[in-house]
Amino acid sequence: MLFLSQIKQGGVVCREGQEARLVKQALSVYELAQEAIKHNVTLASVIKQHGLGEQVDLVELGQSNQLDCPVRHPDPAHMYLTGTGLTHLGSASTRNAMHAKSEELTDSMKIFQMGVEGGKPIEGQEGVQPEWFYKGNGAGVMAPGEAILSPSFALDGGEEPEIAGFYLIGEDGKVHRLGYTLANEFSDHVTERQNYLYLAHSKLRPAAFGPELLVGELPRHIEGHSRIERGETTLWEKGFVSGEDNMSHTFKNLEHHHFKYAIFRQPGDLHVHMFGTATLSFADGVQAREGDVFEIVSPTFGLPLRNTFSEAAPLSTEVSAL
Repeated sequence: MLFLSQIKQGGVVCREGQEARLVKQALSVYELAQEAIKHNVTLASVIKQHGLGEQVDLVELGQSNQLDCPVRHPDPAHMYLTGTGLTHLGSASTRNAMHAKSEELTDSMKIFQMGVEGGKPIEGQEGVQPEWFYKGNGAGVMAPGEAILSPSFALDGGEEPEIAGFYLIGEDGKVHRLGYTLANEFSDHVTERQNYLYLAHSKLRPAAFGPELLVGELPRHIEGHSRIERGETTLWEKGFVSGEDNMSHTFKNLEHHHFKYAIFRQPGDLHVHMFGTATLSFADGVQAREGDVFEIVSPTFGLPLRNTFSEAAPLSTEVSAL
């Protein structure tokens, strides 16, 4: 399996097995992907053509916070952060518990059941569309090791351990998948719990990705752990599973229902799409606070994704007329 990491100061690391080396004459994964699209070849082929050079200590680079989000757009406004929820077989019970107020099925449970019945269509047919949300643009992307800032008006800030797909749009509008990373789809679950229609507000928060981009197809079954550290102790820890064997939708169906919109197929744009989770510390009554460290780790993706929870200072929202 091939993994790519982005160095903050410029440079790309390629890891195969335990050996990690710099890709020759490569400043960014984004530029390598553009090159692959231009010549109609795979990302792996472009890396092979560039060749590998100096060996590096990827663990040390990660621990010293020198690794960035694996792929960034040079213009953050052209980097879309989106996602789908209620896609995992265990996700409905978590969400339903947040919104259930009567014996009737909640909207969450209804859309989950729709996914179970129609989220994995046979070849040639269109599956049911999932829940979808917009999370922001590249300005909200935090690198591994950086603090995830919760806005001053937030009622909560909690992790969501997910898998994210990275996609670059070619000049002809064709969608190209670069690979997958671990993601912390940081959200405000207290705001969401107030009313399901506040889901959009609860998702407009930063997110973190990486440190390694898995190039190629995902395994059908993925295991990992999500934990919160407070000082020297582990405040909360829980395993999670992902991959299509544990989901009510196929990745192909989720991709289709995002990129079916022409606005999401604009040349040069970079899309990061998060595929949902069934594991939340919030569901177990945990509330993160300043200084807590979120860690999301899976052997499928190599290095762990670690970020510190931090509260942002208040910002003025006063609007002036011109």
